[in-house]
Amino acid sequence: MRCPFCSNEDTQVLDTRASPEASSIRRRRKCPACDKRFTTYEHVDLKMPRLVKKDGSRTEFARDKLVGSMMLALRKRPVATDALEGAVARIEEKLRSLGEREVKTSRVGDLVMRELAKLDKIAYIRFASVYRSFESPEDFREAVQEVKSKKRRK
Repeated sequence: MRCPFCSNEDTQVLDTRASPEASSIRRRRKCPACDKRFTTYEHVDLKMPRLVKKDGSRTEFARDKLVGSMMLALRKRPVATDALEGAVARIEEKLRSLGEREVKTSRVGDLVMRELAKLDKIAYIRFASVYRSFESPEDFREAVQEVKSKKRRK
């Protein structure tokens, strides 16, 4: 693994941990040349289904886009990076387990909403406001009531 700081090709692995779902491996590394530390992740490279957008166009699944949109919703919220990684891994696993070659983006959005509801209620509301195209304060009120009713059922 090449060091991202000095491009040295010889790095040491200090620590290796499997994710709770055992779908990825986290490695903590150190570069002997510049003495910097960094983290790498190994993921199984399985074929993800293509995504079908609302307009009918198709695109490849992009993990970075998924993480980015979830991080935007979770911005300044007390959610650990490991929790976010676990949620993304569950979404990817669910998409793979569907066994379909193509999946509508609305289905991915629903999976994200479900995971955000487990992680953080405020992030859920933030994501829902964009995903569902809220246009009035009443839309927010309904989403908050939805979160409150789910909380009571547990």
